[in-house]
Amino acid sequence: MKIFTNTQIRELDKYTIEHEPIKSIDLMERAARALTLAITEECPSSTPIVVFAGPGNNGGDALAVSRMLSLRGYNVSVYLFNTKNHLSDDCTENKQRALECKSITSFVEVTREFDPPHLTRDTVVIDGLFGTGITKPLESGYASLVRYINQSPCRVISIDIPSGLMTEGNTYNIHSNIIRADITLTLHSKKLAFLFSDVQQYIGRLRVLDIGLSEEYIRKTSTPYTIIETDEIRSFLLRRSDFAHKGDMGHALLVAGSYGMAGAAVLAARACLRSGAGKLTVHTPKKNIDIMQVSVPEAVMQIDHDEAFFSDAVPADEFDALGIGPGLGQVESTAIALISQLRCTNAPIVADADALNILGSHQTWIPQLPKGMIITPHPKEFDRLAGNRSSDDYERLNKAVELAIRLQAYIILKSHYSALCSPEGKVVFNSTGNSGMATAGSGDVLTGILTGLIARGYHQREACMLGMYLHGLAGDLAAAAKGKECLVASDIIDYLPQAFRSLGIE
Repeated sequence: MKIFTNTQIRELDKYTIEHEPIKSIDLMERAARALTLAITEECPSSTPIVVFAGPGNNGGDALAVSRMLSLRGYNVSVYLFNTKNHLSDDCTENKQRALECKSITSFVEVTREFDPPHLTRDTVVIDGLFGTGITKPLESGYASLVRYINQSPCRVISIDIPSGLMTEGNTYNIHSNIIRADITLTLHSKKLAFLFSDVQQYIGRLRVLDIGLSEEYIRKTSTPYTIIETDEIRSFLLRRSDFAHKGDMGHALLVAGSYGMAGAAVLAARACLRSGAGKLTVHTPKKNIDIMQVSVPEAVMQIDHDEAFFSDAVPADEFDALGIGPGLGQVESTAIALISQLRCTNAPIVADADALNILGSHQTWIPQLPKGMIITPHPKEFDRLAGNRSSDDYERLNKAVELAIRLQAYIILKSHYSALCSPEGKVVFNSTGNSGMATAGSGDVLTGILTGLIARGYHQREACMLGMYLHGLAGDLAAAAKGKECLVASDIIDYLPQAFRSLGIE
């Protein structure tokens, strides 16, 4: 699924109007019908409705919704803000239609002074002040109105996007001047900003409404942002031959674990084997061997010279993939061994956890990383890699894209909507996963899955997309069975077989 930029959203509307063809006012009416139906599903007809409409097309949507709700028996009070004495053409038309609609309880056009209505706990506010077109923070009277709404006990339903929120980046926005919606009814598809964790406080519960925009434009228009869809995943799945043997399925090397952190190595190893690798060798300190052999008897153990830490790079020519980082620790001998291992390994590499923490504290090593690496940082790990803290998720994503291009690496920026940033500058967001996966060891499981998929024969890009998707899907299946609150990382591994089967892989 494509995520369009603010400019492309406007072009999509325009293209639909020109090529369906349909008048813009009729397209607005179509959108209003979808919005009205969604609102009636959320609110009984006894709910008092207060509509705040702005001067643009978002306000036109709100006015059309006001009319339709009133005709369904809702008590609707409308406030149209026209402080500059200029409305968009479609907003002007819907203003006239609202004035002619006798079932609307009250209609106030605000041109100067505004006496705000009393908003109770029972009131539902329809936020139609501003849509996707704003490019700077709200100010003056509009900012005051937003703060008034946010401080009131009412529920808020925003049309398309909460007023004051920008469609893409909000790094320089004034956060107190953004509507905090309980529900956002967005049109056609999710906006880029909706995929960031730090924006969830504004959008509340999100519903995406289909209003029949041009499929032709959607199909032919490229965008740097997409969301993984199941059909896309199925299109590149590898099928296991009935005559396959373990040598055909790839040999993975996992460098993981230090004394006291054997669990990270166990989780990554089990996930790797569950992801289809034919053979796995785990390089780990001597003190972890008993734990590893009991926990993962299918893996071959390779013992490090140091009893407690990874201390020496190992020959990697015979391996099809290297996963490195889970539970390694960050002692200096491990750091030296890490960069030596990265330099001498020709197979594709997946680096996570302490491997990233070590690189973050040795910035001069980062430009030396081999091309094609897969790096899987959570936000704090990425900030250390980048050398400075990001102001928000949008700024962090842009930095991750720049770093992926510069290193020619695949960076999976982990979050609720994990984002794969590719060497070409494209971003693919994951569509699976849940908050129950915010648990220790979940990242180690992802490392194991990715390493197994690479060994199995997937290219880095496909391995990242499939790995993110399977990791999240297994987490969703585990949460459905056990609940988010009780989910632990090993549950994700346990549900990997079911996740594979749901994609048609037996």
